[in-house]
Amino acid sequence: MKEVKGNLTIEQQKIIDQTVVYVRDELSEAEGGHDWFHIYRVWKTAVTLAQEEQADLFIVNLGALLHDIADAKFHGGNEDIGPEKAKAFMESLSIEPEVTEHIIHIIRYISFKNRHQQTDFESKELQVIRDADRLDAMGAIGIARAFNYGGYKGRALYNPSIRPNLNKTKEEYKAATEPTLNHFYEKLLLLKDMMHTDAARKMAEQRHRYMEDFLEQFYAEWEGKR
Repeated sequence: MKEVKGNLTIEQQKIIDQTVVYVRDELSEAEGGHDWFHIYRVWKTAVTLAQEEQADLFIVNLGALLHDIADAKFHGGNEDIGPEKAKAFMESLSIEPEVTEHIIHIIRYISFKNRHQQTDFESKELQVIRDADRLDAMGAIGIARAFNYGGYKGRALYNPSIRPNLNKTKEEYKAATEPTLNHFYEKLLLLKDMMHTDAARKMAEQRHRYMEDFLEQFYAEWEGKR
């Protein structure tokens, strides 16, 4: 019988530790909203949710750590690079094929832009990591990440003449160049009602209210009223 540390075997914990080192090195120069610290926050939140939802902790740990190992938006829109890099890394550690396959599916289907994509794959582990990832796009950190990425892409903060488009196709979403404030209406304010787990829903409520308060303050300042 293998030794167990918490709900993980000692062998599994070693693999998680190796994955942390790998991901931290790979994303050492990443854009600030999609760097190692984003991964760290999603990872920690996902583990917390997994414990409440009784999801597989090994899969959640690895899936959260690898979910943005090569975000398509930084690789010319190529959605295969992330899964391929994750697969190569996991195979180098001789992780069981069924675990590797599960995590590859998580990486492929976690993204907001893929929410309308038809797939037969769903799992509690995907739901937990997806909730954690969406929570990191909300609240104070979500606001900071949105404007950091907007600055990285050279986008305007706000332009009242450019209205949000709530019916974008996946390709339109990927190619978006609109002001950062539009992103609140096209994604961030929609996330509260897209959570899977009870714990994430509670966290999302507070973060959603924070974003609404921010927008109210933003518009008032824009018009010189506060």
